[in-house]
Amino acid sequence: MNKTLTFIGNGAMALSLAQGLKKAFSIEVVGRNSIKLDTFEAALGISISKAALQGFDISNKTVVLCVKPANILEMRNTLKGRAQTLYSVLAGTSLATLQRSIEADAYVRAMPNLAATLGKSMTTLTGNAHCKEEACALFTSIGNTLWVGSEKELDIATALAGSGPAYLALVAEALADGAVKQGLKRDDAMTLMRGLFEGFGALIQEHHPALLKDSVMSPGGTTAAGYGALEKAAVRQGFIAAVEQAYHQATALS
Repeated sequence: MNKTLTFIGNGAMALSLAQGLKKAFSIEVVGRNSIKLDTFEAALGISISKAALQGFDISNKTVVLCVKPANILEMRNTLKGRAQTLYSVLAGTSLATLQRSIEADAYVRAMPNLAATLGKSMTTLTGNAHCKEEACALFTSIGNTLWVGSEKELDIATALAGSGPAYLALVAEALADGAVKQGLKRDDAMTLMRGLFEGFGALIQEHHPALLKDSVMSPGGTTAAGYGALEKAAVRQGFIAAVEQAYHQATALS
């Protein structure tokens, strides 16, 4: 029989993880609302074990915590027992807070990003080192993983990979707007932008970004002119500052 994973919470991230893990594990989902649990089961497309949150016993279970960060402290009075391993995807919730709120033999923090819904997340992990192999195997179900050695590194990774989809969305929107401003139809601009991002996603896996830039930028050409405009607008510094501010916010939340 497959090992059982117990999801505390039945939101979008729990569903994304469960979709990736349902072939290798039995799924148990715990929540407050039975209707939402039924909806979760229907969306997952398989039969799952469902249970009420209040008084639920997590003893010896592998738990994936997917509640809202603001609800973490109430878990102390809601859950019973001591989990075997607790995986938390709660942003800004430190290992110390998890340890104060939920009893477990081992703790791991995970920071997926929006692409988890497509199985393309870049997930950063940290926690008890002996859980590294299992943790990476679990979260590989929704994309790529990186284990880091400290919560500081996880907070920096949150600022880059966790918040990154919002930064890239800004780039995508701005590039399309620029093309529309020069006279291209909106639908055509969006098609070109999406194709650009799809191709770039493959290229960046194989090449350093500086080399990609140099291979496109010919002397006195169109790319050099556009790149100069970006440097004049301090776009590079703006992105560096964005990661810095997001990191500071992540540490403040922790």
